[in-house]
Amino acid sequence: MPLPQPERSSVASVSVGIVLVSHSRALAEAALDLARRLIVAVDVPVELAAGLADGELGTDAGLIVSVVEPLADRCDGVLMLTDLGSGIMSAEMALEMLEPAVAERVRLSAAPFVEGLLGAYGAAGIGKDLAAVAAEADGAAEAKRSQLSAF
Repeated sequence: MPLPQPERSSVASVSVGIVLVSHSRALAEAALDLARRLIVAVDVPVELAAGLADGELGTDAGLIVSVVEPLADRCDGVLMLTDLGSGIMSAEMALEMLEPAVAERVRLSAAPFVEGLLGAYGAAGIGKDLAAVAAEADGAAEAKRSQLSAF
């Protein structure tokens, strides 16, 4: 049974959407649920390109394209976050499959999946542009590293 979602309101116009590319649909759904529960003041458009059509683990460039294109129609930019190496390859292939005008508004992030999502979700939710949203996601690894160096 799905858990109730907290009420959210947009504090700024969202110009960046996020695509989660994961081998596991359950992992992508859980990461998105975490972001929405921790950052309740905003509502960011997030699409999942996770798992294969038959429910098995894997990524599919065609699926990624099918979620990026409509999201790019609604947003000024799209940030893609991936979980593992072959997910990166599928995302890169999807970028090559997109029309150039769409592809230039999509960025693939090297950020860690969960921490990067949290940074990107918050930044997108307050209306930051694609470069700033990507920077927030990319900075997540360093933020975690600095927390760990305190011990």
